[in-house]
Amino acid sequence: MHNKINSIKFFTAIAGLVLLGACKNKEASKKENFQSNIQKINHVVVIYMENHSFDNLYGKFKGADGLDQAKKENITQVDADGKAYQYLPSIPHNSMFPEDLPNTYFNIDQYVPTDQISPDALHSFYQEQMQIDGGKMDKFALYNHTKGFTMGYYNTDLLPMAALAKKYTLCDHFFHSAFGGSFLNHQWLIAAKMPEFKNAPDRMLAKVDSTGHMTKDGNVSPDGYVINTAFSINEPHPKNADATYLVPNQTNPTIGDRLSDKKVSWAWYSGGWDNALAGHPDPSFQYHHQPFVYYKNFADGTAAKKEHLKDEIEFIKAAKNGNLPAVSFVKPIGIHNEHPGYSQVRGSEEHAVSLVNAVLNGPNGKDALIIVTYDENGGLWDHVAPPTIDKWGPGTRIPAIIISPFAKKGFVDHTSYETVSILSFIEKRWDLAPLTDRDKNASPLQNVFNF
Repeated sequence: MHNKINSIKFFTAIAGLVLLGACKNKEASKKENFQSNIQKINHVVVIYMENHSFDNLYGKFKGADGLDQAKKENITQVDADGKAYQYLPSIPHNSMFPEDLPNTYFNIDQYVPTDQISPDALHSFYQEQMQIDGGKMDKFALYNHTKGFTMGYYNTDLLPMAALAKKYTLCDHFFHSAFGGSFLNHQWLIAAKMPEFKNAPDRMLAKVDSTGHMTKDGNVSPDGYVINTAFSINEPHPKNADATYLVPNQTNPTIGDRLSDKKVSWAWYSGGWDNALAGHPDPSFQYHHQPFVYYKNFADGTAAKKEHLKDEIEFIKAAKNGNLPAVSFVKPIGIHNEHPGYSQVRGSEEHAVSLVNAVLNGPNGKDALIIVTYDENGGLWDHVAPPTIDKWGPGTRIPAIIISPFAKKGFVDHTSYETVSILSFIEKRWDLAPLTDRDKNASPLQNVFNF
């Protein structure tokens, strides 16, 4: 009997090893197949919009992990003592919204249509972590200067981008890579790393207590990382900027450097760029949305700056003429970037649709991958707790739409991605070395394709 039991254990162990080997071989084959097939994509276009959470725009998207899937404990907002509000805190300095909004999510369209500008919620490094509240998602209204507005959502079917989301792939577990605002997440989009300002003036420094809780807000963390909006020492930056507050040139590699080293063509296209460089920027031009100007390799006077940093007008020409570089990053000007407070949803999304169509209807559309996503959630509530990776993020869930002849059609991808998944895909496609562990370990959008 003893020998029989040992034999059973032996053959069970062998079967397990065979099964494990088969699984590993299958996974290796899957990765090899993915690596082979993505060579069909010769043009990647990233359209980088502004400041909306997934639930805020796509909470009512059929088949997605949306508002109907949210649990009460992740919806109900609480005060500093953890007590549920009777009503959502009233939205200050605003007569468009009632004072007694129920303590739950509400539809914005009935108060502010998508062709009008809505309030702008609070989106900063420490405050977003406090809003997330360890994954409870219940303190967005508390740590917010627009209070209850954070719980608003739009009618998804009325969004100009919704038709593309329905036709192609919508990612419903895509998170912005770093806690906080636009400046920082633009940095992560190109470098997967925190920018540094080790000798920043004391006035810029945030302070935290022994538990890591913020006691004084600031642009730079106590250990010298730029966490909130700051401007580059390079042009363009505001004319009246205090020179001592300007971020020094960063020297770590960017995705641009990786691409250039492999002689892969690329460009960052920004709305209003030429006018800003010429010294007469559009009032809605956002200096901190130009991440490459923070780097030594793209400093004022460099050939790389002239070659790779261009106006959005040049992108539209290149798309229509079939002259797109291998990798394009497109940053619409403020009035078209969908940022609450100075940009409307409808007009911005119509602009984004026009950018998508310029690619799809042009000669490069046949082998293009277009990623339309948002830099961060803009302080707007979402019910899904972000994964925990490191002390920098990821932050709250944001929309990401994958548009391509090779993308799955009518598909909602529930895979967990983050902003640097875009870098991971680009690196896999052109055999580039990862920039940091974050992009090295990020899923490269592997499940959105149907080759």
